[in-house]
Amino acid sequence: MPRTASLTRTTSETDISLSLDLDGSGRAQVATGIGFLDHMLTALARHALFDLTVAAKGDLHIDFHHTAEDVGIVLGKALHQALGDKRGIRRFGHAVVPMDEALAEAAIDISGRPFLAWSVTFTRDKVGEMDTELFEEFFRAFAMNALITLHVTQKAGTNAHHIAEGCFKALARALRMAVEPDPRAGDAIPSTKGSL
Repeated sequence: MPRTASLTRTTSETDISLSLDLDGSGRAQVATGIGFLDHMLTALARHALFDLTVAAKGDLHIDFHHTAEDVGIVLGKALHQALGDKRGIRRFGHAVVPMDEALAEAAIDISGRPFLAWSVTFTRDKVGEMDTELFEEFFRAFAMNALITLHVTQKAGTNAHHIAEGCFKALARALRMAVEPDPRAGDAIPSTKGSL
């Protein structure tokens, strides 16, 4: 079965269309109107080996909050949908990614229990035109809507660009591991409960 999803979400604040293929090659076409977010989502797709298309129009004249959060919501819902009943996946994923002086860690459990633990501190308020506080909003929206437990921890770093990029790449690598088919599991659901 193809592990794909295509979603559209329209509100009075944003209009987002997104497609996701978990078994892609890392291709991305991303246009959110927020240059740095586009850069991060492109890196996420590349390092997770997902094919990702995102077209978002938001009320950027107000600020970037609604667009960043809503893209996280739609990406999370797409991941949840593409995984189906989660048969045969590894379920857990972990990655530690260096980005020059920065070091970021992401740990994931595709658990059905949404949670974000965010231990990241930025040294400035913006990267490019994007407020650094919006990274936590994006990651929270993604985790809550993907129904995953996600821990993101900054181990080192002072450069805000490097810290953010390390977090996205660590997320990508952890996701790649967690959604990967486990050759020893067959089509079993990786839980003693029998469902996730």
